[in-house]
Amino acid sequence: MNSRTRIKVCGITRPEDARAAVEFGADALGLVFYAPSPRCVTVEQAWEIARIVPPFITLVGLFVNETKLTVRRVMEAVPIQLLQFHGDEEESFCRSFHAPYIKAARVRPGLDLVKYAESYPSAQGLLLDAYVEGYGGGGKPFDWSLIPPGLPLPLILSGGLDADNVTEAVRRVRPWAVDVSSGVEAAKGIKDAGKIAAFIAGVKHADV
Repeated sequence: MNSRTRIKVCGITRPEDARAAVEFGADALGLVFYAPSPRCVTVEQAWEIARIVPPFITLVGLFVNETKLTVRRVMEAVPIQLLQFHGDEEESFCRSFHAPYIKAARVRPGLDLVKYAESYPSAQGLLLDAYVEGYGGGGKPFDWSLIPPGLPLPLILSGGLDADNVTEAVRRVRPWAVDVSSGVEAAKGIKDAGKIAAFIAGVKHADV
């Protein structure tokens, strides 16, 4: 039984948003290095965020079908502790950086999530997001009943979570962690401290 659901706030673009997320109790902060995303940050922006993050908070770098060279350049410039691969990357690519990583799956009927997780045995966790055209969950929840029991990797639940549904989500799915982005925003890439506080309170309420 997971005694405490871990919390990742993704799509951080400003140091003040990182500071708010940490103060309210986030365990991890996600930095998006995917140019089409409105939440994409430059290496310079990422460094400005990273340098104000206190110890024991995990900085996660999110990539989508990126080149090895680009991933390595970001890793050299920004103190990322965990990689997140959100595209069609194969396991050999993901583990080639000799760094901890999580792999995202875009959930839809017919996708065998157990088999998918088994194909990434070196991953630290499996992040489940909604399936939409393109990459990223589009701020929409997916049907949680599609999650099978017995996944071989720790489960990170993503996709359309916000303060209104996260308590139910945690109670139903019992994930290792939850991941939120658009659900705590005032505008794309701009977080709302009040929404972050309400979201984290909702997670803690479910853990009681």
